[in-house]
Amino acid sequence: MTESRPLTILCVATYEKGAEFLRECKRQGCTVLLLTTETLQHLPSWPREAIDEIFAIPAVIGRDDLLKGVSHVARTHRIDRIVALDDFDVETAALLREHLRVPGMGETTARYFRDKLAMRMRARDHEVLVPPFTGLFNDEAVNAYLDRVEGPWLVKPRSQAAAIGIRKASTRDEAWQHIHDLGDLRSFSLLEQFVPGDIYHVDAIVWDRQVVFTAAHRYGSPPWTVAHQGGVFTTSTVDRRSEDAQVLDALNRRLLDTLGLVRGVTHTEFIRAQADGRFYFLETASRVGGAFIVDVIAAATGVNLWHEWARLEVAGEHGHYDVPSHREDYAGLVLSLAKQEHPDTTAYDDAEIVQRIDLAHHAGLIVRADDPARVHMLLDAYASRFLEDFYASAPAPDSATH
Repeated sequence: MTESRPLTILCVATYEKGAEFLRECKRQGCTVLLLTTETLQHLPSWPREAIDEIFAIPAVIGRDDLLKGVSHVARTHRIDRIVALDDFDVETAALLREHLRVPGMGETTARYFRDKLAMRMRARDHEVLVPPFTGLFNDEAVNAYLDRVEGPWLVKPRSQAAAIGIRKASTRDEAWQHIHDLGDLRSFSLLEQFVPGDIYHVDAIVWDRQVVFTAAHRYGSPPWTVAHQGGVFTTSTVDRRSEDAQVLDALNRRLLDTLGLVRGVTHTEFIRAQADGRFYFLETASRVGGAFIVDVIAAATGVNLWHEWARLEVAGEHGHYDVPSHREDYAGLVLSLAKQEHPDTTAYDDAEIVQRIDLAHHAGLIVRADDPARVHMLLDAYASRFLEDFYASAPAPDSATH
């Protein structure tokens, strides 16, 4: 609370995300404002009972018009917090905080959690291992990189999410073709060595610059592979007794300290390279992980990161936050595009199933057990069965769509 009035939280969501965050803010007694696009404002799936007012903006809006519009809202609402509910809104929220002088992550720190080139440079400069990379600003520098770093390589957008827009190149000519195809937008991408290996994600809660909760999981096939080559997506909790879990926890703490996050939730990916067995930093985001990862973590621990993020924001810079008591079970997700609009998963009836994904043209199950080996066994079996029962494929998008 501020001056005996409820906190007012402006949530920025140009994609449909964060219903549980909105609900928890309302449970915490906040006035909840939602800033979204004109195409999304009337979606019936928004939790209307948790939202006091919705403000709509065009999907494409200039910086000055955005600032004027939100400043107009601020005339009648004393905005205490501004929260980006998805990757694509992180920079927008930082801009609005700077302009309205609202506490929270500013534009400089936001770069480290949004811009893949900025976060890599920061990590490398602080001796966190990253795959060799270069910006695409200068032809001579790109050629020097291609001379020095063995392929294959990935051309990655600096500010996209997931596997959107990533292109793989096996030869120098192919790499340059991808770069030329970008035209005047090439400076908004980077070039990075493709490192084969197992990819892990570490989801965390940060309070007062300290990591106070960590959940480490390993993907089955890398997300890029699933997006571009097809297959069934899986992820599962890393054995907490393993050396991998300890190394990932320490590495993630070091990284987040380096990037300067004061408080929030994070989703960070690392790869354990096949070549040398070491962990390399891939990317991070100051948000809840997508693809039902939040549900997997909740199944294993009872901690819902949307709810905890809301509690962090309410506590703010002068409050207090404690992680709730939680379990240390193991959980996993199997998820696939489905040829059926509403796939029937009732034939999957193991006792460990705790959630069935309800999403059109998707089949998905979340399982929980006290033994990580049991989770892995179930996911492997389900992934094979999903290929026969449900699997469908679609081309990976070149860019995000609203």
